[in-house]
Amino acid sequence: MAARQRILILDDEADILEIYQEILARLPSHPEIVTSDSGAQAIALIESQSFNLLLLDLRMPHMDGFQVLAIVRRKFPSLRVVVMTGSEDEQFRARAYAMGIDLYLEKPKTGKEIINFVDAVESLLERADEGGFRGVQSKTLIDLIQLECLTQSSAILKITTAASDGRIWVQRGEIIDAATGDFAGKDALIEMLRWKSGNFEILPHDIPRPRTIFTNYENLLMETAQLLDESAEQSAQLDPEESGLASFSRHKGVQFAVAVETADPSHFDQWGSENPDQISAFIHATAGDLRQLSDVLEAGQLEEIEALGPQRHLAVLVGDEECLGVGFTRSAVLPHIREIMKQIEAKWVS
Repeated sequence: MAARQRILILDDEADILEIYQEILARLPSHPEIVTSDSGAQAIALIESQSFNLLLLDLRMPHMDGFQVLAIVRRKFPSLRVVVMTGSEDEQFRARAYAMGIDLYLEKPKTGKEIINFVDAVESLLERADEGGFRGVQSKTLIDLIQLECLTQSSAILKITTAASDGRIWVQRGEIIDAATGDFAGKDALIEMLRWKSGNFEILPHDIPRPRTIFTNYENLLMETAQLLDESAEQSAQLDPEESGLASFSRHKGVQFAVAVETADPSHFDQWGSENPDQISAFIHATAGDLRQLSDVLEAGQLEEIEALGPQRHLAVLVGDEECLGVGFTRSAVLPHIREIMKQIEAKWVS
């Protein structure tokens, strides 16, 4: 049995510690929560005990969050770190990412922000041994670039891997240049978007950079994503492990897939599911209910249904000989699920 994961929360405000402790104790993984109200005490706890994740504030008396972070990064480089702060200072954000944090979030104020916060923490715990870019764990470079462009930032995105490094220049929300190794401009951007893990930093855009990329960032990312998808599909044809249901993992937010025979729910194929027997039975029963509802409504065959749950979301496609269930993370929104299911359905029926 896997050891229970442990989270250390550092904040000098007692009420904030109490709120975070209550929220995170309800995570599906049921981690053990430890709290500290001072940097010195937090360091002592980390030195004497084992933790999977450190959640800390930046603005604290005596020893602030940056001082704690500097010690943690030097002595405990593998410890995941999430910064939770009320500060909207972009310099704080850039500095924290440059020091190697996994995620920088403003303290949640609304129900939706709390859900996003919980999802982010759970994702870090789930992906503790997986790839991703240190700076925003579990996100692709496309996600990171979009974030900088949407906020109209002017910055240099520095990406470092074990084998290479590169930079992407963003000016007022537009990608103007990229460089890595022998690649430059658009070719460099495409090359870097192939990287699966590494270190991500935000550097100030303080020196003028000649523009070599003139495509709008949305069109540029869409074009490069399409090129990467085509490349991945070609690889999947060569690698049977990446074909079939496993190929759906390339879509953002997809966690598992289960295909069930209509005639016999005990016959199924699955990828990524922890309890495929229960999922296949649920998919088969749901498909049967949809067929019955179609007969009652006399509106033709209902072919898809999306169910939004407290921990995971599930979409079900109903076919004549087989039904397909696809699981999504809780943070996936309904329009995104429907768009991804269109793409999955096109491949599934082909």
